[in-house]
Amino acid sequence: MTLPSRLRHLQRRRSAVARLCLLLASGWVPVTLHAQDVDVLAASVSRALVEERLVGVTWSLVTPGGVTVGAAGVKNRAQNALMAPDTRVQVGSVAKTLIAAGVLRLVTEGRISLDTPVADYLPDLPVENPWQLSAPMRVRHLLDQTSGLHDVRLWQVFTMRGDPDAPLRSGFAHEGDSVRLRTPPGTRFSYSNSGFLVAAMLIEHVTGVRYETWLSQQLLAPLGMTRSSFAFISQEGAGADTSMAMGYFDGVIPAPSYAIPVRPSSQFATTAADMAIFARFLMGDGVVNGRLLIDSTLLRAMAVPRTTEAAQAGLHVGYALGLQRRERWGITGNCHLGNIGTFRSILCLYPDQQRAFFASFNTDPEGANFNRLDSLIAAALAVVPTSAVPSRALTINPSQWDGWYVARPNRFPQFTYLDELAGVARAVWHNGTLTVSPMQGRQLRLQPLGGAHFRLDGRRGATHLLTRTTTGQWIITDGMRTYERIDKAPVVLLWLSAFAGVLGLLYILLVGGIRAVLAFRRGSWRAEPLRWSTAAIALLIAAPLLYLTQPFLAIGDPTVANLSVATTTAVLPVALMVSLIERIRRRVAAGSRTADLAALSLALQWCVVLSAWNLLPLMLWR
Repeated sequence: MTLPSRLRHLQRRRSAVARLCLLLASGWVPVTLHAQDVDVLAASVSRALVEERLVGVTWSLVTPGGVTVGAAGVKNRAQNALMAPDTRVQVGSVAKTLIAAGVLRLVTEGRISLDTPVADYLPDLPVENPWQLSAPMRVRHLLDQTSGLHDVRLWQVFTMRGDPDAPLRSGFAHEGDSVRLRTPPGTRFSYSNSGFLVAAMLIEHVTGVRYETWLSQQLLAPLGMTRSSFAFISQEGAGADTSMAMGYFDGVIPAPSYAIPVRPSSQFATTAADMAIFARFLMGDGVVNGRLLIDSTLLRAMAVPRTTEAAQAGLHVGYALGLQRRERWGITGNCHLGNIGTFRSILCLYPDQQRAFFASFNTDPEGANFNRLDSLIAAALAVVPTSAVPSRALTINPSQWDGWYVARPNRFPQFTYLDELAGVARAVWHNGTLTVSPMQGRQLRLQPLGGAHFRLDGRRGATHLLTRTTTGQWIITDGMRTYERIDKAPVVLLWLSAFAGVLGLLYILLVGGIRAVLAFRRGSWRAEPLRWSTAAIALLIAAPLLYLTQPFLAIGDPTVANLSVATTTAVLPVALMVSLIERIRRRVAAGSRTADLAALSLALQWCVVLSAWNLLPLMLWR
């Protein structure tokens, strides 16, 4: 028997023993999948792991007859440790579903109301809501991802200075800063890690204890999720957990878990078996051992959006109370994905059929086809496919929606300019198909389903909706992303501004650089009017090289690299202005005066634009 064969044989034996122990300890009935089916699934997943260049995965399947847990791949390469069903893993944003369940627990107890404004509980939360009188930010909006809050800034996630014991308030905004809402609360989905940070702050405010402690005592313990924890757990250092799988960047670089300021949005360690317990609970009546934990009506309301523009117009897919309703692989379920760079996870429930699955991979490379592995695991559940919705007559004229669109709001406020510049899509109704072509990402081909509903090619139910908002905006939405029609003139101006700015900077760098070198050799460097601008651009190009000397996770910290970039981007417009003044004064000088003035002017106008979008100076730690 070859070494790989021996390892696979040993892993199957460990998996079988671990599954049996977990099931007996939990009091569950034997699994319904045949041993042969389990081995076929494990073999298929193992082969896909290798072909997709992933590291390891652990999963669980829930059916009406029982639970199956499994694993494949490697838990820790340095230790030659295989992934096992009882290996602890991180779940990333799937933690939001558990935070939502904790809030719903308090709602069931009457200690929180979903429709109460957040400000009633947290009056000192630094939030600016321009729609406060007509649309206050309510608790429900936090759990529905419709609060109007942005997602995160770099310092809230990518930092080496994270403190797992820091007050949650410190992870919401810098001292003295406030957060301005970008859409009226409740109207439009916009994914927000910050929103679930506030949800955890609500738990702490109402209970008087840390959210990690309260959730462990009042949610995990009653459910019997004994191998799960909201506390910060790492694979290395003091108190390291050797049962935790090591995370890997790009499937290669080992990366132990790290603390982040918005920790409630993704900090949760668990096992596949514990997540099966949680999945069964969410699909049940909310009662555990005769004790009501969460009202069943609240559980049924998860993944059922109510307040958004899309929901109000009749699109019944989207996100609500910590879960998203969506169709994948021909079946419709309530899911949540989690991505944290070193782990990638998925939880999907099919309540009508009492089936569910969970999987967590200990790497998250951008190029991997996770859909391939997810579909393998989902197929093992044998969920009845979603019935195809028959087409009916349209009640709108889709050609009225022809035009240019941009996703609004965008997730990350620091990069709004880039999204406005490169996030444009064009919609065209032609030959019975609405084609949405974004500058980035795949083209969407939407087929009319009836009314104002459309569906993607290959889907069975409605996936998109065309409608107009109460303020008259033309939108195309799938319940999760909303494209809003825009006037193309401002976008074209942004493109022209960026193109002209880059052209000006290139001219200064190349022409000015050559002239500066020649002038230096002649001893007349001070007579070259573009010298300061050329030097500033050269420094700006060189500064990012310092990022090679720091960990990627420090991108949101005030490191030497970030400070250098901030300094050079602050100096650049000053240098351009100095060069412009010198070039105007020097009527007779080397080079083309007109070309120099044009290049400096073009570069300066772009600096003004970038400054207006808060990208100049570029301070990534803000």
